[in-house]
Amino acid sequence: QVQLVESGGGLVQAGGSLRLSCAASGSISRFAAMTWYRQAPGKQRELVAGITNGGNTNYADSVKGRCTISRDFATNTVYLQMNSLKPEDTAVYYCNCRTWGGVHYWGEGTLVTVSS
Repeated sequence: QVQLVESGGGLVQAGGSLRLSCAASGSISRFAAMTWYRQAPGKQRELVAGITNGGNTNYADSVKGRCTISRDFATNTVYLQMNSLKPEDTAVYYCNCRTWGGVHYWGEGTLVTVSS
């Protein structure tokens, strides 16, 4: 069983920065991809940023140039650095991993609130 634990959320003013962390139980090198999603109140969950096992990254258009996804194999942690935060970035941010067999696992999320 895979466990993902997010941290780093909080309240920040518009224009500020946060770094979210996703700590995985066991080696992240066994996953085909790891992805950050977010869900704002009343909205569907959406992809924010992802990184494949090979290191390829992708970002939602809404965060391109403001967010960076990275990983640390030594600590089995995936990060999401978010800069120039906007009120519309307010959401619960979830970490997801996908195994090579196509199974998805989710963390419980961390709340990011951006005040104007």
